[in-house]
Amino acid sequence: MKKIIGTAIGACTLTMALWVNSIPALAQGELTYSDLIRRMLDLEQLAVLPQLGERCAQWSSYDRSSRFDQLTGRYINWGANDDGPHFIRREDGLVVLAEMEGPGCIWRIWSARAEKGRVKIYLDGQSRPAVDLPFGNYFDGKTPPFDFPQLSYDLNQHGSSGQNLYFPIPYQKSCKIVAEEGWGRYYHFVYTVFPPGTKVPTFSAELAQAHRAELQRVNDFFASRLGEDPKGLRAGQQVEQGVLRLEPGQVAALEIDGPRAITALRGKVHTKDRQDQMIALRNVILRITWDDQPQPAVWAPVGDFFGTAPGENYYRSLVTGMTPEFWYAYWYMPFRDRAVLELINEDSVPREIDYEVVHAPMEKPLDQLGYFHCKWHRGVHQLPPDRWPDWVMLRTEGTGRYCGIMLHVWNPLGDWWGEGDEKFFVDGEKFPSTFGTGSEDYFGYAWCHPGLFQRAYHGQTMTQNNRGHQSVFRWHVVDNVPFRQSFEACIEKYFDEEERGTQYACTVVWYQTPGGTDDYRPVAAALRHDYYRIPPRRAGGFAILGDPPGTVRTQAMESFPGGRWRDDNQLWWTDAKPGDKLQILVPVDKAGRHQVGVVLTKARDYGIVQLYINGVKAGDPIDLYNPIVTNTEVIPLGVFDLPAGENVLTVEIVGKNERAIPGYMFGLDYVTFEKVE
Repeated sequence: MKKIIGTAIGACTLTMALWVNSIPALAQGELTYSDLIRRMLDLEQLAVLPQLGERCAQWSSYDRSSRFDQLTGRYINWGANDDGPHFIRREDGLVVLAEMEGPGCIWRIWSARAEKGRVKIYLDGQSRPAVDLPFGNYFDGKTPPFDFPQLSYDLNQHGSSGQNLYFPIPYQKSCKIVAEEGWGRYYHFVYTVFPPGTKVPTFSAELAQAHRAELQRVNDFFASRLGEDPKGLRAGQQVEQGVLRLEPGQVAALEIDGPRAITALRGKVHTKDRQDQMIALRNVILRITWDDQPQPAVWAPVGDFFGTAPGENYYRSLVTGMTPEFWYAYWYMPFRDRAVLELINEDSVPREIDYEVVHAPMEKPLDQLGYFHCKWHRGVHQLPPDRWPDWVMLRTEGTGRYCGIMLHVWNPLGDWWGEGDEKFFVDGEKFPSTFGTGSEDYFGYAWCHPGLFQRAYHGQTMTQNNRGHQSVFRWHVVDNVPFRQSFEACIEKYFDEEERGTQYACTVVWYQTPGGTDDYRPVAAALRHDYYRIPPRRAGGFAILGDPPGTVRTQAMESFPGGRWRDDNQLWWTDAKPGDKLQILVPVDKAGRHQVGVVLTKARDYGIVQLYINGVKAGDPIDLYNPIVTNTEVIPLGVFDLPAGENVLTVEIVGKNERAIPGYMFGLDYVTFEKVE
């Protein structure tokens, strides 16, 4: 029995369709190569609860100076960023990039700079490598056995950057990956370990050739059929569709009796223009509750749920997409007794919404499946200082699978926002079994490239040249991360909201058993779109006027023994030249005459500066050269009549000491104001 509660335009239609089952159930205890290839399109498999011993992990070139100290229980150098040249060890003139025990399968290989040195994959103790190619040839889409351009691709050839291979490379006992000198820089190898006793074939070029037609079908689907449900029509499938008009504050609900599974959601919100889109797609909410659970498992603004933000940005992936005709999501969503799907208009104006919900009988018992979860948030969990710069995308307890995120980044002041590595802690790990090399690397591109791209599993659907809005996604289909007790997914966030205005909003997708932890609650409408505005630039605790030349940031000063800075940091101005000016806002509590002083930093690459207070020259030029990094005593600048509130301290670069390295840097610790009667 189904019913729609709310105002609806048009009829709810039911259609029956023949079942085209292109993805059969896998044989228990054995995975053929055909089974593994089918997983590249199998979205139902994501809902299957993990078995004991199943896991997913990643080898990468992350900076090995990041570590967990077992004795102190603290994370050391956790934000280390030299992520390109590292590997496990040197051996027989080669470098070992990865090694794992089977049964398992490599699903994803990525690099930012794969070059001519050969990378060799040895499987199951064989003396000859199963794959022996120049690393760059893994990604050119032309070299057998990887000569499928939708599975092996270099985004440099398509207006972006980054090299990707999504291709099943199974092994029964072991896998070892080694590289010759000149292999390049930066790598990821993502692999699944299957439960003990699982039988899988050992990969070879001959195995791939024997299954070439099946690999070609996947390649062709990715090339021309993204936007279709990869499963096709199902036995007993039904469709609910229509048009809703929702007044401000109104809720429309669709109830579906189970046991069934929602297999597709399609829709569109009608808007007037781009600005109206950005408002509407954050103010219309999708909420789904399974089997009368006390909390909804899905809560997200509709635009974010369909994989991009802000507004409508056209793209297609295997799982989600937006086209001029409709938006789609093909997540598999099983339930036992009842599903309640709700659309909520939290806008101040009416909204007209097209909708289509497809559902079908389940092919597996629900006790083998997890509930679908999708939540939007802007950061919920706090972490201790030694975990800086981690930002939590998902934290949960229970049993399930992590299936990816869409990340909306607001970076109003520019510069690269995403140096941060992804880190996945599975079942209470102290050190993450997935440790990445950069935010853009996690999303499959490289070198903070501002180009748009869309692929079956990942894409950048909106960018403003890294200054403003960015929208990126990665759906973990073959490389989903199973967990049996707990899971935490983090991505590093170097720029903070106070200093640079950089903010993250995350739409995270996972499956889990009933009773698992889901700490993500609805976010008020005022916090969903008004936050992306251009704030005053800040550094060292000071607000900055305008858009000054060079780079202004906060610099941590704890590591410099030659001085003592008030908050262990300073405002640091670099990349400037003589004649450049920086305007800093400094607050004064009470109007009147004040003796003004400053505490500055000196070093061998600092310049000579002239300071001004509210446009009036303040003292003589100050030479900031010193052989070591130190800070000054209070330097008096003179007596000034100052109004209460913000005053302007202007710094002008006027030259350098003849002994100084020509860096023309400037550092401000703090400003003093002493009332003069």
